[in-house]
Amino acid sequence: MTTIPRDTTLTGLRTLCEHLATTTAERVRAQTPATVEVAATKSNDLDVVTRADRAAEEHLRSEIARWRPDDAILGEEGGATDGTSGLTWVVDPIDGTVNYLYGLGSCSVSVAVVLGEPDPATWRLLASAVCEIPTGTTWSAARGRGATRDGAPVRVREATDLRHALVATGFHYDDALRAGQGRSVGELLAHVRDVRRFGSAALDLCRVADGRVDAFYEEGLSPWDHAAGALVVEEAGGVVRGTDGGAPDRGLVVAGPAGTLDVLEPLLARLEVGRRPGITPGFRAGV
Repeated sequence: MTTIPRDTTLTGLRTLCEHLATTTAERVRAQTPATVEVAATKSNDLDVVTRADRAAEEHLRSEIARWRPDDAILGEEGGATDGTSGLTWVVDPIDGTVNYLYGLGSCSVSVAVVLGEPDPATWRLLASAVCEIPTGTTWSAARGRGATRDGAPVRVREATDLRHALVATGFHYDDALRAGQGRSVGELLAHVRDVRRFGSAALDLCRVADGRVDAFYEEGLSPWDHAAGALVVEEAGGVVRGTDGGAPDRGLVVAGPAGTLDVLEPLLARLEVGRRPGITPGFRAGV
């Protein structure tokens, strides 16, 4: 079984996560032009990449290589690189790129370090940080050491009945999947207080952690979308699960207080959330 390197502490990893997230966010803020342009697209013409995404990930990879040269890296833009330490850094240079493109506030730098392969089904989250790019607000966590927002402890809301739950979600870029998600949200609205779509899964998870929303769910996420935020939720007293209550996967990520999820998850299943054709539940690095 892979173990944490002897010269590594959870506190040290958390501090480095915070450093990586905050300094990268500062660089993105400082280098943002008056008009942000699309540099490339990914899955389709709606799934965009800006020059800032690429520059931010290059900075993250450079800093990780400087401080932790033996660790592996999995990033949204650059894919997977191997390491020898047993630790992997899972990074999203700008989570919420469309918001960034339009000058909206909900975008973030997301950094996590895990023990083992970069697969949510098997990894162990060790430390993480999420920094909101426009404001610099930073959430961080370390396994067994709690979660904070700008240094102050955070806690998920008490479990509530769905009728009084504010639920955050997001949408996939595939047209057919988006249509199905829209239908599900329409039906969900009849059962909850309201639904919010902010545009950054990492920040949505942090909003669950500090009690600003009751729960979150989204389909089609990649590991870099949820790794950092998931640990913040868990260390704030919440739970993060995937399809059929398993580990988070491409099919579904759902987060919140256990009591709230125990009611929300069966409803999502009835609405076929996490079970749509075209979304593969598992994940392999580089795929």
